[in-house]
Amino acid sequence: MAKRVRIEDIEETNRVEGFPHPRETFRLVGQEEALARAARAIRSGRPPQAWLISGPKGTGKATLAYRLARYLLRYGATDTGPEDLSVAADDPVSRRVVAQAEPGLAVVKRGIDPRTRKLTTVITVDSVRELAEFFGYTAAGAGWRVAIIDTADDMNPNAANALLKVLEEPPADSMFMLLSNAPGKLLPTIRSRCQRLDLRPLDTDTLAFELVTHLPKMSPADRISLAKLSGGSIGAALMLADEDTLALARDAARAVSEALAPDIPALFALADRVGRVTGGLPAFGTYLIQALEDCIRARAKREGASGSSRWIQAWEKVRANIDRATALHLEPRQTIVSSVRAIQYASRNVR
Repeated sequence: MAKRVRIEDIEETNRVEGFPHPRETFRLVGQEEALARAARAIRSGRPPQAWLISGPKGTGKATLAYRLARYLLRYGATDTGPEDLSVAADDPVSRRVVAQAEPGLAVVKRGIDPRTRKLTTVITVDSVRELAEFFGYTAAGAGWRVAIIDTADDMNPNAANALLKVLEEPPADSMFMLLSNAPGKLLPTIRSRCQRLDLRPLDTDTLAFELVTHLPKMSPADRISLAKLSGGSIGAALMLADEDTLALARDAARAVSEALAPDIPALFALADRVGRVTGGLPAFGTYLIQALEDCIRARAKREGASGSSRWIQAWEKVRANIDRATALHLEPRQTIVSSVRAIQYASRNVR
């Protein structure tokens, strides 16, 4: 008989170690436009039955979803609550949401495989089918019911089709919130049944100011560097705050900026440092790809589309290198050198 998986054993897929989970976070930073739009819809009494909350990873999608959920569970789709949809942390609804004991809220996410006791790679159809039981079980009770799918990108095809059936005939006084880092990958029929709430990356100054609260001991110069490296994502910034990962991000940015004339011995030394950090290669690969994307965007603004195909090829090559090396647990040296060579080729003025 498989051992029962306890809720405290389930990995929090969107928690940054050492910082509050989005369900415990009551401040939403830099997403006033999306919040205002949601507030108008909910307080008017005519909200959509499904929101597709999209945006880069770490920009506050889950924080916004929990904020909307708390308001609906506390005030319903009325204008009796605050205009900014805030619910006090000591409110009974807030306490139940934090304790994962709110009967009107269902959160669908990747879980633990009871056989391997490891995090599953997808949201399965069984997880989505449990929503039907959730809505059926709570139908007799008063008030709203809210389901958060975190993230919809993780659904396998069967799960996506099962969700589509629920969205086609949504229960009364219910709201679905689908979080997505890449909404273009979702079924068009799912997207068409949702209203979009797009979250934007935070600007450097806003993010650096916010980091004063989260990282008070960090120097102002490091907070600025962190804000620039994180691509406007507060989640990414907090993950980068570790000294080793911050160093990897800086190394990745330097590798891209110096790719036209790479220092091969220095790259070998970098590979050795990456190999000494737990999870170093996947982390370095993420930062290398981010730095390359930033470089491509800056170049496009400056020079237009000229030579863009070579940059796209470099981006694809780097992603393939990192994915292959991570999957096969390869040594980082050849992967890093090969990736920088691909960027070097794109940097040349080839006619």
